[in-house]
Amino acid sequence: MDLLVTGVGEVDADGFDFRDELGRRGYKYLPSASQYVLAAAKRALADAGEDALTAAGPERRGAAVGTNSAAVSLHHAMDRTVVGAGGAGALSPVTAPYFSINLFGSRLATEHDLKGFNLTVTTPRVAALEALQTGVRAVAAGRASRLLAGATEEALPEGEPGADTSEAGAVALLLEPAAAVAERGGRAYGRVGVVTFFLPPGPAAPADGAGAAAEALRDALAALGHRPGAPLTVTAVLDGSPVGEAVGEAVAEALGDGIERVPAGAGCLAPLARVAAALRHPTEHAHAVVTAAAEGNTAVCLVTPGGSGGAEASSR
Repeated sequence: MDLLVTGVGEVDADGFDFRDELGRRGYKYLPSASQYVLAAAKRALADAGEDALTAAGPERRGAAVGTNSAAVSLHHAMDRTVVGAGGAGALSPVTAPYFSINLFGSRLATEHDLKGFNLTVTTPRVAALEALQTGVRAVAAGRASRLLAGATEEALPEGEPGADTSEAGAVALLLEPAAAVAERGGRAYGRVGVVTFFLPPGPAAPADGAGAAAEALRDALAALGHRPGAPLTVTAVLDGSPVGEAVGEAVAEALGDGIERVPAGAGCLAPLARVAAALRHPTEHAHAVVTAAAEGNTAVCLVTPGGSGGAEASSR
């Protein structure tokens, strides 16, 4: 199925007030990361336009959300309660169910009647792009015809590894079939495709690690339909780990000029935010977002601007 991104929504934790974004009733006790993704999805649906989602029945709507740290702060608070004087009986019945990371996206499915599927992905650093990849695969398999794909993160507690590079906020994309966009005269930002692969941390450290990563990167771009030599700009969201350095060298080796390197945060939010930026502010050619985790998980997302339906995506 030819899917187009028709809605983009982003939320930054700074200055966020759930009452302004979601309403004053029914959201107060939700964990922050759940509030963020609900607000981002609401913005994405408003951006896509009326009926973009609801034109499909509930059983034809699906969601896929990536996160690395949505529950960490909440888990810390629960641990303090359980080991303290209050014991497990003092846990709040409102927030206790959120010990399960899957629940952070569940309210999204409930709110928008998404009965096709509801997936949560937690792979380090690549979870957001992997959620987009997995959601698109599920749509291609016939499980839905509309997809809300996104990422949400909450700031890590002080002292937690990676707390100094915490991410907090959410990004959501709405994808729908090109034929449906054309039928309703909708606006399309473009197409996105994701390939993931694994680069073992051990072999990544030696001198030939970048060569292996470059070959995998070229294969990924070819699988996404990019032709060698065609214009391409790249954003690489990477850390300083052996895998991050190998992928950074690989990007330079395989793609040459036009590369922006962005320091990776502790979660998976930045790569999808860069995809959203490439959709909102398109160039005349494709743009790739590449990211990798120290553990070896690597993802490549190719953003192709424009599409069918109504007016092409505009910068805003």
